Amino acid sequence: MSSIAVIDYGMGNLRSVSKAIEHVAPGAQVRVTDDPAVVRDADRVVFPGQGAMPDCMRELRGRGLYEAVIDAARDKPFLGICIGLQMLFERSEEGDTPGLNILPGRVRRFAHQLVGGNGQKLKVPHMGWNEVEQRVEHPLWSGIAQNSRFYFVHSYYPEPGIPGLTAGISRYPAEFACAAARENLFAVQFHPEKSAAAGLRLLANFATWVPVERNLRNAA
Repeated sequence: MSSIAVIDYGMGNLRSVSKAIEHVAPGAQVRVTDDPAVVRDADRVVFPGQGAMPDCMRELRGRGLYEAVIDAARDKPFLGICIGLQMLFERSEEGDTPGLNILPGRVRRFAHQLVGGNGQKLKVPHMGWNEVEQRVEHPLWSGIAQNSRFYFVHSYYPEPGIPGLTAGISRYPAEFACAAARENLFAVQFHPEKSAAAGLRLLANFATWVPVERNLRNAA
């Protein structure tokens, strides 16, 4: 039986993530855990989260999960969700906080005043359904139509340091990266567990994904 660890570092609603994975992967053992040993033993790892970047990084270190997450992102099928995407980068503008430095790039905040194409003011945080344009062919996009809508709740977004990392973009109103991919790692700014059929399909794809290259240590 495949095992999927959903990392619990005290930030965000993990129940909706774990229940969605259980729904699409009924044959898998899904465990919400703050135990680094369980994370290391799992076949697959999901790294979700909500909240402020400084708090998330502090909790990750305080619970002894920092190294376990880095190791998992290097050699297991790994899915980051929301701030679980942002934390993979080098640094965030939110509190000028260092991230896990797994992916090159920074996390930026939306401008305080955003104006849409028809002149209307846009609120921050960006909250609601937005189309996602797939920028690469990837197994996690399998069966998901181009420009499918996913659910977002965020004030910050990643700015990858290498263009090839961007697996998907959305617009609010300017284009921003909302998905990143490299070898065994895939991460999204939106919430697949709240994104109806398209989100469930992405989670189902992750539950069966076998990356071609599963060891980032050899990809430097």
